[in-house]
Amino acid sequence: MQVVILCGGKGTRLQEKTQYIPKVLVEVGGQPILWHIMKGYASFSYTGFVLCLGYLGDKIRDYFRNHGTVLPDQRFAPSLAETIRYQTARGQTWQITGVDTGLETNTGGRIRRVAPFIEGDTFFATYGDGVADLDLPALLDFHHSHGRIATLTAVNPISQFGIVELDGRGVITAFREKPRLKEWVNGGFFVFNRAIFDYLQDNSVLERAPFERLARERQIMAYQHRGFWACMDTYKDTLLLDSLWRSGQAPWKTWKD
Repeated sequence: MQVVILCGGKGTRLQEKTQYIPKVLVEVGGQPILWHIMKGYASFSYTGFVLCLGYLGDKIRDYFRNHGTVLPDQRFAPSLAETIRYQTARGQTWQITGVDTGLETNTGGRIRRVAPFIEGDTFFATYGDGVADLDLPALLDFHHSHGRIATLTAVNPISQFGIVELDGRGVITAFREKPRLKEWVNGGFFVFNRAIFDYLQDNSVLERAPFERLARERQIMAYQHRGFWACMDTYKDTLLLDSLWRSGQAPWKTWKD
């Protein structure tokens, strides 16, 4: 099972960091957020990664080149794609293929452009800024159980704001400090069959027309994850995740050091 990770965005809400490095290389606890995501998959022995590169993609390649071995590949020009065998500190080997999917390409278009690098009928995909204490084999089993094209991990995030409760006259009856929302949102951590490529155009926004069509055709299911999930969208998010990691209370750490 391969894991496709969207790494090409500019991370404009994190400009304090992303002026000089891609968002996925912003560090949490001394390691890039991308490393945390990959360690999560690798903890369940999913160690074949396809990175959809774009903004400052060479810096991502350089990070892994400096820690791994570039494998020869005659099929594609090195400027388009490069595969690196990366050895972790605990001796696990990851095979990482970085693919240039364009500077301005949208999420669905990026996934479409890595189709030649996907082996097999099913693959994982996720964003390059989200972490969770997700049971990935259970997610995969769920996907196989329903037989549809796509599975999306749905989560109940914690509200960014406190909630004010009112009665019918506008009298404030209670305050709730940043509760967990009842609504489900897209948490990433997808599983797709190869048929997903039939729904993607060269510059599709994955979350719009492709997902909307899949929903109309009843070809997408939600895996409801009630555990920890967080997205590193802003500098404040980065500080929170870094604090959790340094305090030894990072729920997404599903691996041993």
